[in-house]
Amino acid sequence: MDARWSSHSVERNRDAVLAELRALLPTAGRVLEIASGSGEHAAHFAAALPNLEFQPSDPNPEARASIDAWCKGLPNVRPALGLDAALPNWPALQADAVLCVNMIHIAPWAAAQGLVAGAGRVLQTGGLLALYGPFLRDDVPTAPSNAAFDAGLRVRDPAWGVRRLEDVAALAAAAGFGAPAITAMPANNLLVAFRLAGR
Repeated sequence: MDARWSSHSVERNRDAVLAELRALLPTAGRVLEIASGSGEHAAHFAAALPNLEFQPSDPNPEARASIDAWCKGLPNVRPALGLDAALPNWPALQADAVLCVNMIHIAPWAAAQGLVAGAGRVLQTGGLLALYGPFLRDDVPTAPSNAAFDAGLRVRDPAWGVRRLEDVAALAAAAGFGAPAITAMPANNLLVAFRLAGR
């Protein structure tokens, strides 16, 4: 039986995200992806960036099976790790970049807190934390589609919801990251890039 999951949203956004990551990621090193989900992003990015080593992760064992199935045969992808971003006991590893796509709005706030804190532990000074997805921003009108998406998420789970970029940036600053570089993306999403400045 094919263990691979598939997501239409990945098909829509993977090339746009890859285009931005090419300018942000180092030419070589390890990319730790948090909440890799189906594994389609990891497979797409790894195939396009063969000089980087990708370490996907997900707390769901079925997702990890999908990730490993999608990435089978790619020599620069390691087996998916069981990692829950909200928990402090991340595996002992170091990375040159941490990537998280479409996770923090469909998880409790504790997952965003754990993601940023964990990224601060595994990255060295200058390391990249890249987040992709919808965000709310102070003094920037919220797109009607994002407002409706946020309301729908909160109906599904009151702990979910589109996050204020300013709240995420405050978490990042507390973990030693500098101010974010923000890139507008299709479908009212953002790619938000933080660099670890040190503590």
